[in-house]
Amino acid sequence: MTQTVVLKVGMSCEGCVGAVKRVLGKMEGVESFDIDLKEQKVTVKGNVQPDAVLQTVSKTGKKTSFWEAEAAAPAEPSKPEETVAAA
Repeated sequence: MTQTVVLKVGMSCEGCVGAVKRVLGKMEGVESFDIDLKEQKVTVKGNVQPDAVLQTVSKTGKKTSFWEAEAAAPAEPSKPEETVAAA
C-alpha cells in the first residue's frame, strides 16, 4: 500500500540533503521522495512504514521528527463580525 510520510529534518546545507538522499535511496519500498531544504521538509512516497522512514532518516544524525504542521497550527474558525443594532 502506497502512503506518504512527511518528516521535518534539521538540514542546513546540500551535504545534509545528500545524506538524506543516500539513506532514502537505499530504503526498500521507497518509490519517490522530495526534499525541501528551505522548509526542512522531507516527503517520502512508497510502500513504507512511517516509523521505518523516521528511523532511516534519523541514521543521518539529523534531528528528525514527523511533520506536524496541521496539528501544530490548527486553523481557527473565523468568527462572524458582531454587529450591534442601533437602538
